[in-house]
Amino acid sequence: MTVLVTGGAGFVGANLTHRLLAQGERVRVLDDLSRDHVERNVEWLRGEHGEAFDLVVGDVRDGATVERAMRGVSYVFHLAAQVAVTTSLVDPVTDFDVNARGTLVVLEAARAARPMPGLLYTSTNKVYGACADVALTVEGNRYAPSDPALASAGFGESRPLDFHSPYGCAKGAADQYVLDWARTFGLSSCVFRMSCIYGPRQFGTEDQGWVAHFAFRAVKGEPITVYGDGRQVRDVLFVDDLVDAMLLARAAGPRIAGQAFNVGGGIGRAVSLLDVLARLEAIEGCRHRVLFEPWRTADQRWYVSDTRKLENTLGWCPRVSVEAGIAALAGWASSARGASREPERAPEATA
Repeated sequence: MTVLVTGGAGFVGANLTHRLLAQGERVRVLDDLSRDHVERNVEWLRGEHGEAFDLVVGDVRDGATVERAMRGVSYVFHLAAQVAVTTSLVDPVTDFDVNARGTLVVLEAARAARPMPGLLYTSTNKVYGACADVALTVEGNRYAPSDPALASAGFGESRPLDFHSPYGCAKGAADQYVLDWARTFGLSSCVFRMSCIYGPRQFGTEDQGWVAHFAFRAVKGEPITVYGDGRQVRDVLFVDDLVDAMLLARAAGPRIAGQAFNVGGGIGRAVSLLDVLARLEAIEGCRHRVLFEPWRTADQRWYVSDTRKLENTLGWCPRVSVEAGIAALAGWASSARGASREPERAPEATA
C-alpha cells in the first residue's frame, strides 16, 4: 500500500519522502506548493526518484482532494501546515483554516478509509505557550532555568498546554483533535510536538526556519536579524534524526495511538541563537553583521524538549551532533544559492 505525506514538498516532507522512496516504498505527496522554494524540492525529488515520485497538487482543506489522495493508503504523515507565528498574527483566519480545519479534513478522510490508516501529526512546542512562568537566569550567551530539574531534563509532556498566538491556538486545536480521534474513533494516530528542526532542503526565512535562514544569510555575507537579545535557547534536531523517529513511530502503530511526544534535540543539543551565529562564523571564517529587533509575540526565552518518553517508548536517540548538523546545513546552503538542484551529503552520525 501507499504512504501519504501531506506537505511532502516542504522541508521535513521532502526529506521524509526521499527516505521512504529510497527504501522502495510507494509514496504519494499531497501539497499545494504555496510555500516559497518548494518547487526546488519537487524538482530534486523528481530528479532522484523519477516516476516513483507521485505528486498530487491540492489543498488539505479540500475534502474531495484529500479523499482521493487517501485511497489505498496504509499510513499518513500529516505535515501540511501554515508554519509561521508572524503570518498567523496577520491572518489568523487563514491560519486556523489550514492548521485546524485542514487537519480535521485529513482526520475525517482517514476515518472514512477502509482499512483506517495510521497517522502521525507534526505539532509544535508552541502548544506550551511562551513559558513565561519559568524563572530564568543568564549564563553567558544564553538563558537557563533557575529550577535545576527543568535545566537538567527540559519540558516533558506533562507540561500544561497554554496556547499563545493564533498559530499556537490552531496547531494546538489540531493536536488535540488528533489525540482524540484515537480515543473516540479508534484511529491509530499520534502527535509529535516538535522543537527546532533544521537541515538540508530547508529554505528558512526570518519568520520560520531560523537556523537555515541564518545559514543562508551567513553564506551570502548578508546581515542577520535577531528578534530579542539572541540568548533564547532551543534544542535543535537534525532532520535525519527526526525522520528516524517518524519511521519508528509508524512501526509502533497502535501501541502509541493517542499519545503525544516532545521531539527535539534535548538538553544535549540545546543552543542559543548567539551560539548558532558563533558556529556559523567559525565555519565561514568571518564575523557577521547582526541586527537586533524587539522581541516577537509569544517567543519562548527557553524551550528544550525532554525527549525521554520518545526515547524510552521507541528506542530512539538523536545521532547527529550540533557541530556536524550545522556544518552540513551551511554546506548545503552554500551549494543551493545558485543551483536548482544541488548535491549534498548527510553528516556522519555522531554522539
